[in-house]
Amino acid sequence: MTRAEEFEQLRPLLFSIAYRILGSVSEAEDAVQDTWLRWDASPTPPASAKAFLAAVVTRISIDVLRSARVRRERYVGPWFPEPLLTDPYQDPERSAELADSLSMAALLLLERLSPLERAVFVLREVFGFDYPEIASAVDRSPAACRQIAVRARRHMDEGRPRFAADQAEREELAERFFDAVRDGDVDGLRELLAADVQMVSDSGGKAPNWGTGISGAANVSRTVAALIAPFATIGGVVEPHRLNGQPGAIFRDRDGKVLNTWTLDILDGRIQTIRTVLNPDKLAHMGPVADAWSVVRETTHSRRRTT
Repeated sequence: MTRAEEFEQLRPLLFSIAYRILGSVSEAEDAVQDTWLRWDASPTPPASAKAFLAAVVTRISIDVLRSARVRRERYVGPWFPEPLLTDPYQDPERSAELADSLSMAALLLLERLSPLERAVFVLREVFGFDYPEIASAVDRSPAACRQIAVRARRHMDEGRPRFAADQAEREELAERFFDAVRDGDVDGLRELLAADVQMVSDSGGKAPNWGTGISGAANVSRTVAALIAPFATIGGVVEPHRLNGQPGAIFRDRDGKVLNTWTLDILDGRIQTIRTVLNPDKLAHMGPVADAWSVVRETTHSRRRTT
């Protein structure tokens, strides 16, 4: 196997590590590319290509995250991770950990950790690296990494919901939700929403805050129904799709361009949060991006014509 072939074999793992540390598809891809450049320039083959490359992509990701934290503090409005359509790395022995760590809710919990804690948690809890390998990646002793992992795990556990829905339950509820969305069924929507459900969007100040800041089952159900009917009238499409391993949808304009995404947080048989990503910078990796301002103006005009 050539060096390039060995790298390509490990690329899915490297991207998955970087994405969970950074919460950004574009930054994770850049981190993997920088890892390749360092791998290609390394004069001596390491004993373990996997351990070496995982260590390199982790160090790069920590450095990127430290600078990204400063930008996120100045971010306009709520910050959400970039939506991920599919995780390129699969490991049947760690499928539960991989799926759990990919959701928007889990990635937002990871934002509570320092870059070092986040890296150690991801390597240990998600990918099952041993402490000597983690120590090499983050330049700490194995004992120190063990303590960091314990601290990070405690912070994560404090923020996790006590009762989570299983995948089949989430998928069934999401299917009913998007059927009700398509039909404009306000009562049907309200039955699927938690009493204190919230709609929150990440536009980054670069797109309209379409349907954000709404809370309560009655308000959210009416808002969703009022938005989707005129959106469909102008040729818009709501395409149910798994995002970050969770039920969600991609909204497209009449030309098939990506307008925004929805992801659904589901707990105790109800939708707790609808998270919308509208920032065009966070959608570019999914294909051509729609002009959200134009689509929202046209949708609003269509709604006024029918009321």
